[in-house]
Amino acid sequence: MDSNVVVRSSSPPSHEGIRKVRTAIRLFLVLVVFGGCVLLYVMMPTNTYKQIWMPRIRAKANSSTYFGSQGANLLVFTLPIMFIAVMGDGKTNRLAVWKQPMLVKGPLGIVSGIELTFLIMFIALLIWSFSTYLTNGFDKITPLSAAKSHEKVWEAKLGSASLRLGLLGNICLALLFFPVARGSSILPLFGLNSEASIKYHIWLGNIVMVLFTAHGICYIIYWAVTDQMFQMIKWEKTGISNIAGEIALLSGLAMWMTTIPRIRRKMFELFFYTHYLYILFMVFFIFHVGVSYAGIMLPGFFLFLVDRYLRFLQSRRRARLVSARVLPGESLELNFTKSPGLKYNPTSVMFINVPSISKLQWHPFTVSSNSNLESEKISVVIKGEGSWTRKLYQVLSSPSTSDRIEAAVEGPYGPDATHFLRHDNLVLVSGGSGITPFISIIRELIFMSTAFQCKLPKVTLICAFKHSSDLTMLDLILPMSTTTPYDISNLQIQIEAYVTRDTKPKDYSMNLRAIWFKPLATDEPVSAILGANHWLWLGLIIASSFMMFLILIGIITRYYVYPIEHSSYKIFSFPLRALFNMLAICISIAATASAAVLWNKRSNAKELKQVQLIEASSPRGSEVYNAERELESLPQQSLVQATNVHYGQRPDLKRILLEFKGSSVGVLASGPKKMRHEVATICSSGLSENMHFESISFSW
Repeated sequence: MDSNVVVRSSSPPSHEGIRKVRTAIRLFLVLVVFGGCVLLYVMMPTNTYKQIWMPRIRAKANSSTYFGSQGANLLVFTLPIMFIAVMGDGKTNRLAVWKQPMLVKGPLGIVSGIELTFLIMFIALLIWSFSTYLTNGFDKITPLSAAKSHEKVWEAKLGSASLRLGLLGNICLALLFFPVARGSSILPLFGLNSEASIKYHIWLGNIVMVLFTAHGICYIIYWAVTDQMFQMIKWEKTGISNIAGEIALLSGLAMWMTTIPRIRRKMFELFFYTHYLYILFMVFFIFHVGVSYAGIMLPGFFLFLVDRYLRFLQSRRRARLVSARVLPGESLELNFTKSPGLKYNPTSVMFINVPSISKLQWHPFTVSSNSNLESEKISVVIKGEGSWTRKLYQVLSSPSTSDRIEAAVEGPYGPDATHFLRHDNLVLVSGGSGITPFISIIRELIFMSTAFQCKLPKVTLICAFKHSSDLTMLDLILPMSTTTPYDISNLQIQIEAYVTRDTKPKDYSMNLRAIWFKPLATDEPVSAILGANHWLWLGLIIASSFMMFLILIGIITRYYVYPIEHSSYKIFSFPLRALFNMLAICISIAATASAAVLWNKRSNAKELKQVQLIEASSPRGSEVYNAERELESLPQQSLVQATNVHYGQRPDLKRILLEFKGSSVGVLASGPKKMRHEVATICSSGLSENMHFESISFSW
């Protein structure tokens, strides 16, 4: 049972039935269109597609004086994906929620059975496409045809294979940007969210760069053996611009090199800033292949730009940071005011920027608060494990803390539903700062136990820390203040805490410290950029921006490009046409998204006034709480009684996990990679058939 089910149970049966019918129709339409897209990619390398299907489509679509040569690809590749994006409502497909791990150790990390199935299917598509491309291409190469081009047969085949590697890379590029659209309406249709999908972006990025690098190297070898090195500096106005492709490839290689795990860990800033080269990569890629062929990868990039611009608009607001809790062990909790209408689920993530530390860096942190329990506040927990977080901790832990810390946020982003509530037992295994997503889960369970009379799973939190001072993170399980009274007496919870490097309790000199800030009147509560009806507005933006793009391109083609081509009998410049398309995309997205945000800003202004009135009666100043004062409340005492601390040892995860009985045991692991892999191995070992594993990996 989950919170969504409890809340919706009060709706009339007729309304519930209508909602289910609408959802079924929407899902059916999406599956039909998606199946058509898959069929299209399977058929794309074949002669049937090239010689029968596309000529018929181009005869009708490309003959239009409004879209010209790009009409066919817009119709076949772009329009279906836009339809799916508009139909998405952010509701997660529950069939893909619990995924048992099939692969644990290896370069891919933890891979579930569903993921492995789709990965094999995708690799099979690439192999099928490449082999079909090569077969069809090599069939046209004969000694006679090679001689006419003053080439040997193997040289002609090398040139053909080089081209096919580029075509294969474009298939991967078409999917590359879907996982990194944080507010995507497509990912939830497949039971995914953006954070869990980052690994797919990494996999696709590696494949894209391998194929494009091989594409470039093979062409350089081909030009070298055929005495055509002049092709490297060729910029065609009506064909393939090789120098543009080389600039795109060099930009991609620069990004690729900084993704090496060791470089990313030790020089994150270098990785972060280098990734902005994706703009250069995409611009020159479009110049390289032409706007018509770029239509194959346009849908994913278009949706990414919509998401990116909305995030940009949200990041321009200054968030209302009202308080912080500073703990020993370089841990802290930041508390922002939020609009009462902002709802999110446990394990959500929010990106934070503090200009006084870095104006460009954005860092993701797990939301620890609960939108039901704390309707006017949203909190994140931060552990000082990098240069940025340590600087923030130093600022807040200093005696002369400023009355205001300027901050901006993006998000929150997270799953659509709390599926973990359907289990008999819920085992939360964390290491270090990995406990932060479990704080939000426990707070959700506290709210459920207080507000609803329903069966909840028995919760066991197994958390490992390096030092005794890190145990203070357990104090964050209960919120500092709430607008909704809560009671944890109905919640069955057991906490097993392990301190690995200290053999006995140690006193830490610093007490838990609460700091209250004085935000400016212009600081805004954290709110959904598109308001309560986020998915409806997002669908409207996608549909209207794409329609506006088509109108702009139609006008430019009909009244500028077509007259030039018709009067001069010359093909219009490909780079200039590509530039017009890119400008049209940017103008369409900026205009429609800005209009939607401005429309929703009125309701946000009303909520800001409400928040300011509430804060007028709130305490101000800086307070220091010692451990005894924090433990005065009954809920805190109950939590302490449910906690066992083990010093100088690590948890025996295999023994602990196999002791759990029941028809369904949900096991969530969050923290170091080695620990998550160990838990995944135990759950997939077959020693217990009732375990359902999920990894929370902080992919962002």
